[in-house]
Amino acid sequence: MITLYHCNAARSFRPLWMLEELGLPYDLKMLPFPPRVFAKDYLAINPLGTIPYMIDGDTRMSESSGICHYLGTRYGPTPLVVGVDEPAYGAFLNWMYFSDATLTFPQTLVLRYTRLEPEERRNPQVATDYAKWFFGRLRAVEAAAGKADTLCAGRFTVADISVGYALRLAENIGLAKDFGPNVAAYWQRLQARDGFKRAVAAENLAGEQQNVPKRV
Repeated sequence: MITLYHCNAARSFRPLWMLEELGLPYDLKMLPFPPRVFAKDYLAINPLGTIPYMIDGDTRMSESSGICHYLGTRYGPTPLVVGVDEPAYGAFLNWMYFSDATLTFPQTLVLRYTRLEPEERRNPQVATDYAKWFFGRLRAVEAAAGKADTLCAGRFTVADISVGYALRLAENIGLAKDFGPNVAAYWQRLQARDGFKRAVAAENLAGEQQNVPKRV
């Protein structure tokens, strides 16, 4: 049984969504955010105190997009993964890395300096600057979403899951109102997927059952 440690609406949603798209059984362990502060016992499992953290037999992983790629290749074949022999393989990998390193990174600074830091340490200028950074990079998604319903290979893939989480985070921190029309439509298409809906439902149910409040 795969075990996934997750915080509500955090980047661990990527592998949760992937698990639902693949139809794999899993055990979802909910943690308060940030777990390194509010769930110190978790440090014995993941010394970094970050989420996600996935355990699959002897395999231990902490990078959200990497976990999705692992699941698709380990438990495939699946059309969710673009193969090395497909023309879109390079684009697929680029979107996978882009999703976290380029899109999610500036969002975490917006989140930190608007909500997570104590009031006296919050910094509207930092948040504004990194929001602009995020939207500058989001232009790539706006362009791609204007040409096709999905990002690459002519079908829904792990790339859409990885980038889709960045759009969910943008919505949660108040940035979605400034999405371009193509990104806004793309985000609506992603939310309409049954796999996405199942992942949100699983997240909510596990949080209720394990008495873990949603993040602010």
